[in-house]
Amino acid sequence: MLIAQITDVHIGFDRENPDELNMQRLRAVIARLAQGPNRPDLLLMTGDLTEAGDADSYARLAEAVRGCPFPIHAMVGNHDDRGVLVAAFPETPLDGGFVHYAIAGKGLRLIVLDTLEPGRHGGAFCDARVAWLHDQLSRDRETPTVIAMHHPPIESGITWLDSAASEPWIARFAGAVSGFTQVRGIIAGHLHRTIHTQWNGLSLSVCPSTAPAVALDLSPIDEDRPDDRELITDELPGYALHRWDGQSLMTHFEAVGRHVALARFDRGLQPMIKGMMAERREG
Repeated sequence: MLIAQITDVHIGFDRENPDELNMQRLRAVIARLAQGPNRPDLLLMTGDLTEAGDADSYARLAEAVRGCPFPIHAMVGNHDDRGVLVAAFPETPLDGGFVHYAIAGKGLRLIVLDTLEPGRHGGAFCDARVAWLHDQLSRDRETPTVIAMHHPPIESGITWLDSAASEPWIARFAGAVSGFTQVRGIIAGHLHRTIHTQWNGLSLSVCPSTAPAVALDLSPIDEDRPDDRELITDELPGYALHRWDGQSLMTHFEAVGRHVALARFDRGLQPMIKGMMAERREG
């Protein structure tokens, strides 16, 4: 099973321009997924789908992904509006006021969380969402499960964008997943960078953004002293491809843009490929 993930699309950053940079970057990623060699079984869009949560931006996003030859599943981030998102993607469940739901895959279960709290930049996970997640995990303790959320419950070192590890919502989330051994990992967005780590014994992968990236600067930031550091950069748009083989989850990341193929599988390289495949068979 192949699960494609895009995140932090931010359509409507340049609201008066239908062909804005963020839309161009999104189209490049969608074309790669639809026309490339690794067509996914589904696409998960993990939040911050628009810049301002407005209906026009969601309509543009929905039109951009309408022709995808695979199912689309939408999630909310801190820039999103639940009601407006569901109006644009009416197949998206709204349960008890939250955009959270489960997806049954090929031997794998995906649980999509809602970490939005309107008016707050960082994440949230209230008691109602804790109860919902606990119920979902309790229903099926056998099927391997991956949790998808917009805000990762970690400190990445990019302090101006991170959640603090001490925030109460992270403790509530940790309590909700504790003891459920079927949970194999967490996938997230929000940080606009490719990150992989471990959290509470679980694999945690953060997908790069399709919108411009957050600059990789791990030095301390003083909110009272602007130091002219880079905050946002024009690195290539990216996506994640999560491959479930029935036993383990392997995540690949790809940047989408102009590149040159320096080697191809032609007759000249066939002996190398045959030798490597023979080694694999021989163990």
